Amino acid sequence: MLKTVALPLALILIMLGMGMTLRPVDFKRIIRKPKASILGLVLQILLLPLIAYILCTLFGLQGELAVGLMVIASCPGGATSNMISHLSKGDTALSVSLTAFSSLITPFTIPLIVGASLSHFLETDSTITLPFIKTLIQLLIVSVIPICIGMLIHKIFPERTRKLEKPVNIMSLTFLAIIVVIAVIQEEDLLHQFSIAGPAAFSLNAITMSIGFGLATLIGLGLRQRITLSIETGIQNGTLALAISLGLLENPRIAIPAVVYSLIMFINGCVMILVFGRRSAQSHS
Repeated sequence: MLKTVALPLALILIMLGMGMTLRPVDFKRIIRKPKASILGLVLQILLLPLIAYILCTLFGLQGELAVGLMVIASCPGGATSNMISHLSKGDTALSVSLTAFSSLITPFTIPLIVGASLSHFLETDSTITLPFIKTLIQLLIVSVIPICIGMLIHKIFPERTRKLEKPVNIMSLTFLAIIVVIAVIQEEDLLHQFSIAGPAAFSLNAITMSIGFGLATLIGLGLRQRITLSIETGIQNGTLALAISLGLLENPRIAIPAVVYSLIMFINGCVMILVFGRRSAQSHS
């Protein structure tokens, strides 16, 4: 009941809160800034899972832990990436647009990537499956639909929505933290599994953020766009990854890489804020 009902409800609240911050214009920016937007979506949707698979191979990550790394890599950016981008003085509008658009695309890509990962890394374990249609419907229910409802609420009650955004996010994140702690501490040999998944999770975050920044520089984007693409590439929706691992797959071991990755991305996100967030207004190019 805790993992199959409470966790999806927490995710719905978080996605609803994110929807309250979105406007239709956020989706139009994808067309207005095609170079940065296309690169961001390619990095997030295609590059992340590819690098995660390579790292699973290089670090010898197997079984549920390998699947868990693929789960976090297949998820979109989250509201956290928007906040870190803003505090790092990146292009916040671009960050919000990429998060919104990727959140609409990934319900269709996650079942494919995670399903293939289950088949590849758990060849002898047929007890864990991820049916495409059922998973797609569930992801739409817990992510896309709440976002759309949040946007509708903002359109009808703009002033009230602004007042509700912060309380909804605080309540849902607190709710989620309680669920995650209860679910993960039930797993035996936790520190050992953290030590196994940690190097791969750290490498995934550091490499993808570096590639995001580097490729944005290579194609001539400004510093604000480079910062945002680095953050959007490496800061994932850990909440959704946990909902998939604990709710859909009902496997705490698969959730461990998502927990480790979430801790690492917060640390690296703080580094981005410390490095770039102190820039003066004149240097925001």
